[in-house]
Amino acid sequence: MTILLLGSGGREHAFAWKMIQSPLCEKLFVAPGNAGTAGIAHNVNISPTDFEAVKALVIEENIGMVVVGPEDPLVKGIYDYFKNDESLKHIPVIGPSKLGAQLEGSKEFAKEFLMKHNIPTAAYDSFTAETVEKGCAFLETLQPPYVLKADGLAAGKGVLIIQDLEEAKTELRNMLVHEKFGAASSKVVIEEFLDGIELSCFVLTDGKSYKILPTAKDYKRIGEGDTGLNTGGMGAVSPVPYVDAVLMEKIETRIVKPTIEGFQKDGIEYKGFVFIGLINVKNEPIVIEYNVRMGDPETEVVVPRLKTDLVELFLAVANEKLDTISLEVDPRSATTIMVVSGGYPEDFEKGKVISGLENISDSIVFHAGTKLDNGNILSNGGRVLTVTSYGDNFQEAIKKSYQNIDKLNFDKMYFRKDIGFDLL
Repeated sequence: MTILLLGSGGREHAFAWKMIQSPLCEKLFVAPGNAGTAGIAHNVNISPTDFEAVKALVIEENIGMVVVGPEDPLVKGIYDYFKNDESLKHIPVIGPSKLGAQLEGSKEFAKEFLMKHNIPTAAYDSFTAETVEKGCAFLETLQPPYVLKADGLAAGKGVLIIQDLEEAKTELRNMLVHEKFGAASSKVVIEEFLDGIELSCFVLTDGKSYKILPTAKDYKRIGEGDTGLNTGGMGAVSPVPYVDAVLMEKIETRIVKPTIEGFQKDGIEYKGFVFIGLINVKNEPIVIEYNVRMGDPETEVVVPRLKTDLVELFLAVANEKLDTISLEVDPRSATTIMVVSGGYPEDFEKGKVISGLENISDSIVFHAGTKLDNGNILSNGGRVLTVTSYGDNFQEAIKKSYQNIDKLNFDKMYFRKDIGFDLL
């Protein structure tokens, strides 16, 4: 069949790379895609949130399935758009309904869902500009550090962790009154700080049954030793070495099962990925947040470890037959290192010529922010490329990725040299 994949990052290149390996995928369109997807699929210059343009393409090219990479089209309701359109409703969309996407679109909605279904999470309260002083009073009841989260989508940058009480109050006012994150912070969730090790649990569900995908851990900070500003992610490791069978069993029984059962109880249509951000506090898994799509760069280590046909999995999700498929996973470790533009996540320049890609061996390069221009591959975003490698353990895989990054070059290129440092 002909499939449309929405998105333009490393996550989408990894999906495309895996999907075209399937005998079920005859032709793959990516909208808008990047220089990496251009080499293996058909890029179409359409925004994933321009539903009318997506519809026109789907009808014109007789597309049989739509796979949604990023969160924006899901939060804006692309699943419902297809379901409620006579000419589109027979075409499966891999991604949750608009209501399901609120788990990522609203921190408050997610917190209410967690509390309602008795899923372990940090204590919290939420505030608006009208109740900002109540928010300041609530901060006084907590121990530092203080966690402030913009309620809406803020491109992964809407969370502040602050040590000083007065600074936390100032930032709360900045977010609510001075709209630091625009409309995303018209409401702010304040929650207790949890001290532990973070990890990601990825689940694919057809709304009734589910498959737990390989675990991964990403590295969010720009600087080595996990210092500096938050980014979209600077690298990832899969599997997470310290996640044993006992912890996985707790994650499944206390978090994954009640999440999927919660969808059914609340009448939430959900056919897609659930990305559960967890923190392991003294061997007890606690939910930090939900995302309603795969993570990036975690996809670039999770998808390469899947031996099962990804398109077959998506069809099973669409037909609510996920329980009939067995998930096969490569036992090797996979790691990925993100190569970014100098200055990211703040001001950075685009349009730098990337050289050395043809010299990469024994690693997979997934493009993130790249574009083609007169035969050259140029940087076109903050996160530019990610280099994924396999190994018998994560140290071996990381070594391969770094050896291959040494062959790449573009002006002001930067990457962290310590991915996996906390796992040694």
